[in-house]
Amino acid sequence: MASAAAEAPGASVPPRPRKSVTGTRRTVAVLFLLPALVLLGALVVYPIGYSLVRSFGNQAGDGFAGFDNYKALFTDDGIRTALKNNVIWVIFAPTVATALGLIFAVLTERVRWGTAFKLVVFMPMAISMLAAGIIFRLVYDQDPHKGVANAVWVGIHDTFASSSAFPNAHPGRDSPLKADHGGFITSTTVHTGQTITLPLVGVAPDQMPDSAKKAVAAKAEPGKITGTTWQDFTRGKGVGKLGGVDPSELGYGGMRIEAVKGGKVVASTKAAGDGTFTLPAKADGAQLRLPAGNFKQPYNGVEWLGPSLVTPAIIGSYVWMWAGFAMVLIAAGLAGVPRELLEAARVDGANEWQVFRRVTVPLLAPVLAVVVVTLMINVLKIFDLVFIIAPGSSQDDANVLALELYRKGFSEDQPGIASAISVFLLLLVIPVMLFNVRRLRREVRR
Repeated sequence: MASAAAEAPGASVPPRPRKSVTGTRRTVAVLFLLPALVLLGALVVYPIGYSLVRSFGNQAGDGFAGFDNYKALFTDDGIRTALKNNVIWVIFAPTVATALGLIFAVLTERVRWGTAFKLVVFMPMAISMLAAGIIFRLVYDQDPHKGVANAVWVGIHDTFASSSAFPNAHPGRDSPLKADHGGFITSTTVHTGQTITLPLVGVAPDQMPDSAKKAVAAKAEPGKITGTTWQDFTRGKGVGKLGGVDPSELGYGGMRIEAVKGGKVVASTKAAGDGTFTLPAKADGAQLRLPAGNFKQPYNGVEWLGPSLVTPAIIGSYVWMWAGFAMVLIAAGLAGVPRELLEAARVDGANEWQVFRRVTVPLLAPVLAVVVVTLMINVLKIFDLVFIIAPGSSQDDANVLALELYRKGFSEDQPGIASAISVFLLLLVIPVMLFNVRRLRREVRR
């Protein structure tokens, strides 16, 4: 009877408790989640809360400082530089990495060895930031014999403008030469039929060019001016004659000699491998000059880690690491693009560039947005590469917020400001992260 009454029309039926899809009781599920929740609270929630509270305290931690620590974010020169560099990072690093990833993903679709290329490009992702920083600290070394970047740059430069083989050469004692605008010139004028000696010192024997030969004393010729320019130095005490060509001394082959009258060059020549040279009769009455170009220092490349280029150089190392990540995600999105649309565009007369710009890129827009936003979150927290690659002399110029947080908190003992920087970084990351989560959810609903 009771059962019948309960099922009578209008009688209220109590709702049955919903059962878990897996059949697990709610209590058991909570017990399993409890360790993870405790760790989450201890490692994430508590540090965030403590940093927020500490950001309003003074540096000693025993008083209230109000918003003074947050004011320092916009008045402290170091933090302002870090903020400016973070803006540069957020604008350029994700954009360049994503653009390269897009190019690699599209081009490797059309070649047989595309998979091998993708593997090579993605490989830097397996390297830690620490290892990548050490690698690029060596790549950007100023010495062309050590740094790959400068070795390539100097090689290209010297192909079009070779440096001098005698950068440290200079007149010795009792030399007929005197200084002249970076070069050297004879103190007196010369005349045809004379033999002129232009001795120099200062080039180490192992630095002499391979084309250098044993120096030879020039012979006089009627109607011409002849001479010798050579390394006037012989090893050993009392060996050789000062100002005279000795058998063991080497000529300055390739040295340029100019005849100058009234400030104008009337004749010029280059010394042979044995240092001898000949000038025509129109050089009569002129002074002989060794121009500054003979002594210019060798080109030493670009100062990649100097104040002006250190941030772009470090961004380059970041792009090297993360372009592969962007390429893999974009390639996955490209695999889902309907080929019919691409073929239809080609049939309608679109060339490959138009297909890429007006069909492929718009269809990949959701994937590109996810990649860019993910990399933006990543670069806001960049620390390792800047800390390792930037030398001490230019670390202030390469400073970023995460590095400044470390320096304020551990090097300068200003935990209040360091906590304010950490909260500020969190506030910068949260909107970007929420945008990414919303976009991912929208993609799932589709």
